[in-house]
Amino acid sequence: MDRREFLMKAGQVMAVAAVAGKTGLIDMGCQTAGQPQKTVLKPDFEVAMDPQLPQVVMACNEDHARALASALDAIGGIGRFVKRGERVLLKPNVAFNRAPEQGVNTNPVLVGEMTRQCKAAGATEVIVTDYGSRDPQRVFSRSGIKDAVDKAGGRVVFLDESHFTEADLKGRLITVWPVLRYIFEVDRLINLPIAKNHDLTLGTASMKNFFGAIGGNRGRLHDQLDQAIVDLAAYFRPTLTVVDATRVLMRSGPVGGSTDDVGIFNSVICATDQVAADSRASEFLDMSGSDIGHVVLAAEQGLGQIDYHKLGYKELC
Repeated sequence: MDRREFLMKAGQVMAVAAVAGKTGLIDMGCQTAGQPQKTVLKPDFEVAMDPQLPQVVMACNEDHARALASALDAIGGIGRFVKRGERVLLKPNVAFNRAPEQGVNTNPVLVGEMTRQCKAAGATEVIVTDYGSRDPQRVFSRSGIKDAVDKAGGRVVFLDESHFTEADLKGRLITVWPVLRYIFEVDRLINLPIAKNHDLTLGTASMKNFFGAIGGNRGRLHDQLDQAIVDLAAYFRPTLTVVDATRVLMRSGPVGGSTDDVGIFNSVICATDQVAADSRASEFLDMSGSDIGHVVLAAEQGLGQIDYHKLGYKELC
């Protein structure tokens, strides 16, 4: 199922859940009766907090690669996040068959520049992937991301269900679930979402992007979507979050289609706090983090800070 189908079927899933009662997924996991839960250890991707550095930086520039480089330098530089000899996984949002100007998938310039930065820092491999499209080769091509990654020396992986392995996320809602196997094979995870409107969550950026790092029947998660998003964010905990706010889909998300729905902001956010990143990104949609259910819930569960100004926020615009 691609994300378009999964959004269309969300209402059907919710209707079934309403009849059956909100049992949650703790009792609906992917294991069969009597099957023991698997424990697959995931690397700790997070970097240590540096009190001398801001935890959230936003840079603005019509040269989007330069905007990313400026924000990255201000938060500590690529060397803080990627060391020589490490393998890196980049997780952009590449779910729909759209061109860059439609503001639906992550800006290919940013994905290419982050790939280049990681390689320059000495990464032995940079893997770029996302799960959600029925035709990933076509989507990665039209989005411009395949070409940008290839030119920067990275490797795009087109996913199917064979690329996932069961792991126990130990979430409040999600327990055993198919997780992207590359998560267990790399040293660093960099999340590269795009800020945009979403018809189920009002706004989306970093935390929701981890839906593209799990397999299985994701439609089952929509009955308690906010908690599902928080469970995923609590599990993956990336090394760095880079939010694309160069072009922001203001309406008709997440699928979009019309450039009339896209606002041009030429901005990039780099953050080590997922909640703060999403809170700042929500302002491009004329909201605040407190308006978005999963952002509030993530803060309540200790994943980060809604008030990004408390984190030494720096703006280079």
